[in-house]
Amino acid sequence: MLMLTARILLLSLFLLAPASVPPPPATPDPDVDVLHYTFRLTLSDDTDAIRGEATLDVRFLDGVDALRLDLTGPARGGTGMTVTAVRSDGADAPFTHENDCLTIRLDPPAASGERRTFTIAYEGVPDDGLIISENKFGDRTFFGDNWPDRAHHWLPTVDHPSDKAVCEFIVTAPVHYQVVGCGERLEETDLPGERRRTRWRSTAPMATKVMVIGAARFAVAHVDDVDGVPVETWVYPQDRDPGFYDYALAERILRFFSGHIGPYPYAKLANVQSKTRFGGMENASNIFYAEGSVTGTRQSEGLLAHEIAHQWFGDSVTEKDWPHIWLSEGFATYFTQLYMEFTYGHDRLVAGMRAARDRVVAYARRAPNSAVVDPSITNLMALLSPNAYQKGAWVLHMLRHEVGDDVFWDGIRDYYHQYRDGNADTEDFREVMEEVSGKDLAWFFRQWIHRPGQPHFEGSWRYADGALTITLRQTQPGPPFRVPLEVGLFTGDALLPRIEALDVDEAEETFTLPLDAPPSRVVLDPNTWVLMTADFVEE
Repeated sequence: MLMLTARILLLSLFLLAPASVPPPPATPDPDVDVLHYTFRLTLSDDTDAIRGEATLDVRFLDGVDALRLDLTGPARGGTGMTVTAVRSDGADAPFTHENDCLTIRLDPPAASGERRTFTIAYEGVPDDGLIISENKFGDRTFFGDNWPDRAHHWLPTVDHPSDKAVCEFIVTAPVHYQVVGCGERLEETDLPGERRRTRWRSTAPMATKVMVIGAARFAVAHVDDVDGVPVETWVYPQDRDPGFYDYALAERILRFFSGHIGPYPYAKLANVQSKTRFGGMENASNIFYAEGSVTGTRQSEGLLAHEIAHQWFGDSVTEKDWPHIWLSEGFATYFTQLYMEFTYGHDRLVAGMRAARDRVVAYARRAPNSAVVDPSITNLMALLSPNAYQKGAWVLHMLRHEVGDDVFWDGIRDYYHQYRDGNADTEDFREVMEEVSGKDLAWFFRQWIHRPGQPHFEGSWRYADGALTITLRQTQPGPPFRVPLEVGLFTGDALLPRIEALDVDEAEETFTLPLDAPPSRVVLDPNTWVLMTADFVEE
């Protein structure tokens, strides 16, 4: 999703929550596993109504007498979906469609381990999820925009990140549209009546939040192949030159992530100018960016890096449930900083992390009781806060310092390898990092993920008789944090400090360090490794 940093701030997503609180997200049936979706869609210029036929291959993990799918029903404003028929394994199936839930009764009930196929015919005007509108040049466009759980406004699905499936889109549209979708394009056929059929299929399972198509007039460029993966640019033809220039950065970004994390998980990487409501949306293999991301100045490099990082974390490795969204947004935010460090040097990362720290601290003042993982939040838009983005990034940054660079990258690669195409939660990630590092990290995740806030130090230093005395007090609410804190000692004309490591875990502590000469400055956390604030002075 949209990257939230001080360098590139296109939109503050967490401020986009509607004025009225939406209903809580659907809870999937643990005994239902959708393996494959095929969506046949017909788009038109004469109406905003779409016609759809969805075929689902479903496995039942235990005995089930009904299949429940998320699908918005008709509304008084004339929008919503109307189901016209349901068939199960070739026979008509009884169903009800109430309260945005399509219930298909199973007769006989499904046995444990049984697979069945269902085909649902429906039509209507989407009230959300599929954005049918005009782009900034006045051209009609169609763009799927499913995050967080808006797929069910136009697709019958289990609209929850825990039920991932392979998907296929077969789209019939007027011939002047080009259609982009998830995975690999298998067909493009011109039909009678100035229509065209386009078929896209992904063989990698994905969550419904990143399962979309887009239809518009496009200029399309093949940028390069990275380890056999084609990198493509899809922009409005009026933005051809600046768009091709801006989005071509995706090639070197993809090389960095593929080389450091592991193989790219999808058949292609298409970067698409679109009408997404977000600054960027990490749809699997076809990322949608806001129209304004094309400027011809490459100012959206960080945004591209953020969304491309999501292809590994958020798309391929997906959070088991919404409270663990930091495994998506925090990862994408920090891996953007890692890309910037690799490309432009360590000082760029330090500047980015300091800006991120400012956002975390400011948010903690507004929401002092909010932790990174907060199961009480049911308004999913409210999850898009600095806790998920910047504090999640800081957790990874501090973890990198705790275990060391080599172990950190080994752990990241192992985590991706173990959970590729699947789901994980915070405990799964912790267990991988503990196994790779050989360290007990329960304390680390407990205080940084499940506890609100961050440490605030008040303290002082003084030099006398060949010794430096440092006094530190933690004054934030609650018990003291455990902090491996570096102190930089500047002496004489030295440009670089002597670094001393302090293990801080008490409310008030005094440290004495032998020192041959009085320091000119004493700096807490000189290398920017700790999420903290401090008032620290010379006595």
